[in-house]
Amino acid sequence: MKKIKLIFFTLLGYLSNVFFLSSATENVKNYRPNVLFIMADDCTYNEIGCYGGKNARTPNIDKLSEEGIMFNRAYVGMSMSVPCRHELYTGLYPLESGCVWNHSQSRPGTKSVFHYLNDLGYRVGLTGKKHIQPRDVFPYIAVPGFEENCVLAKEKKEDLSGIKSFMEKDRDQPFCLFVCSTSPHAPWTLGDTSAYPPEKLILPPTLGDTPEVREAYSRYLAEVTYFDRQVGEVLKTLEETGLAENTIVMLSTEQGWQFSGGKWTNWNQGVHTGLIVRWPGVIDGGRKTDALVQFADITPTLIDVAGGKAKKNLSGKSFLEVLRGKKDNHREYVYCMHNNVPEGKPYPIRTIISEEYHYIQNLLPDSTYFEKHLEAAAHNESWWQSWKNAGKRSERERFLVDRFYHRPAVELYSVEDDPNQFHNLANSPAYAGIMKKLSRELEKWMKKQNDPGISVDTQSAYKNKYYHFMK
Repeated sequence: MKKIKLIFFTLLGYLSNVFFLSSATENVKNYRPNVLFIMADDCTYNEIGCYGGKNARTPNIDKLSEEGIMFNRAYVGMSMSVPCRHELYTGLYPLESGCVWNHSQSRPGTKSVFHYLNDLGYRVGLTGKKHIQPRDVFPYIAVPGFEENCVLAKEKKEDLSGIKSFMEKDRDQPFCLFVCSTSPHAPWTLGDTSAYPPEKLILPPTLGDTPEVREAYSRYLAEVTYFDRQVGEVLKTLEETGLAENTIVMLSTEQGWQFSGGKWTNWNQGVHTGLIVRWPGVIDGGRKTDALVQFADITPTLIDVAGGKAKKNLSGKSFLEVLRGKKDNHREYVYCMHNNVPEGKPYPIRTIISEEYHYIQNLLPDSTYFEKHLEAAAHNESWWQSWKNAGKRSERERFLVDRFYHRPAVELYSVEDDPNQFHNLANSPAYAGIMKKLSRELEKWMKKQNDPGISVDTQSAYKNKYYHFMK
């Protein structure tokens, strides 16, 4: 009898364990965290403290990096707000979505993260800067709170109540909220410049050194700190809801600044973005990774996090395994492009970046590069004109100006040894093999995108909007 009882209780214990483990597995399977994605506007990644910034005070972003994982090698596919945001939300390269110029739009019928997460039961909202269209491609819930106008010259204090209400609306339904600041986009009028005396600033090597440049740089840094304050306020609001422990926080600095050599280029300070992810209970704080990722990878990652499966037609791929610490790498290459129309005359650029090298093809190297916003700054402000004038007297300033306006057909830079990209290796015989390999891989990518190169960057192609070379 005792033996029968022993067998009975042993079996009961076994079945209980099976039930418990099954339930736990199901809970893990059904566990779907909230997502809070915070994005700057034209913030050069290495101006942030945790990325090595020498000037800007960014305590809130730095703290976030200590609580999560910091990506050292994240990139946007185009260093312009409209195309890179379309890439982020659609998971598609520019030629795949149709948004291949600034101030253009995705092809009608394109799906975005707002569709994908909606279908998975998420409420998906957006507050602040939009720069995405048409609306049916991006069916977000409009959340009040952050300013939309990226060139507003005066402070318009954000209202966190709308964000808080959105987060708290239905606790049984997970949310994904994109909080898109307009800082530190030019004209750099927000924040406290007294914290950054121009004469005491440590200028990055890529900036010309004139009093006017220093004054503009001071204003830019003040607005970087202004953005950091916004990050702190949003994270505080999340804490107040009691939902922080069940929320993934992602932060991106977007593309680089509006100083020459930043946005509107395929150089490192244009396409390299900061990316930090905090995930309580999953990501150990203080991690750093050199895994190559780009904006197109974020949507499939969020689909993966939400328990879905990304469609095979997406350009990006999920880096969830990197977040979980199960993989140290992600991509072999990231890809970037630039079409200069409508911001200036045609100047198409194509780029491939590996772990070791940054390879650029300027498809119209005999042309002089022209970008209308920067040239307007020379008239509306004095910093760019003062820089160009200094180039008449200083070899250093002349080098920086000339490299901006006149570029060779091919550029090759060491990622580790030359982050400022001053030493072009393309003409060195020692790098001929690397050049051949990267050129071949870039050509394969362009062919896959149906990218004819020069003919995309024309006024007629831009006016057509849905370019006939596209799929």
